[in-house]
Amino acid sequence: MTDQAAADKAPATEVLFYHLEQQPLEKVLPVLVEKTLERGWRAVVQAGSAERLAVIDQALWTFRDDSFVPHGTAKDGHAAEQPVYLTTTGETPNGAGVRFLVDGAEAEAFSGFVRIVYMFDGNDSDAVQIARGQWKAAKGAGCPVTYWQQSSGGKWERKA
Repeated sequence: MTDQAAADKAPATEVLFYHLEQQPLEKVLPVLVEKTLERGWRAVVQAGSAERLAVIDQALWTFRDDSFVPHGTAKDGHAAEQPVYLTTTGETPNGAGVRFLVDGAEAEAFSGFVRIVYMFDGNDSDAVQIARGQWKAAKGAGCPVTYWQQSSGGKWERKA
C-alpha cells in the first residue's frame, strides 16, 4: 500500500474547539494536556508567540503544587523524547498524536494527528475570528469538529 493510500484510509483528525471564558488558558491547558498524556498520547503545544510560549512553559511546571506536566522546548534539547513539546512553529519532533493550538496559532494541515485542539479566548474578537476561520477550514478538510464552552460552574459542555 502506498503512503497516500494509507493516508486515505486513516481516520480523519478530530478537531476540537475550546472557547475560554471562565478561566484563562494557563489554568485550562495543563489539565487538558495532562489528560492527553493519561491516554498514552504525546502532545505538541503551538503558541502564537515566544512570549506566550514562555508563560505556558511556566504554567505546565507550576499549575499544581503536587505535580507538573513533563515537557520541553527546542532550547531544552531532546525534542524527540519530550512527551509534550512546546513550539511557535508547525514542527512535531516528538511524533505527537495531539496538537494544541493557542493564542492565534493556526493549523498548517489537518492530517497526521489523532486530534487538533484549538483553545481561544472568547473575550478576544480577533481570536474568535481566527477560530471561526479554522472551524470552516477543518470542516472543509472533512474533519469531524466539536465546539466546547465552559459553564459558569467550570464544566465543559459540548455546544456543537
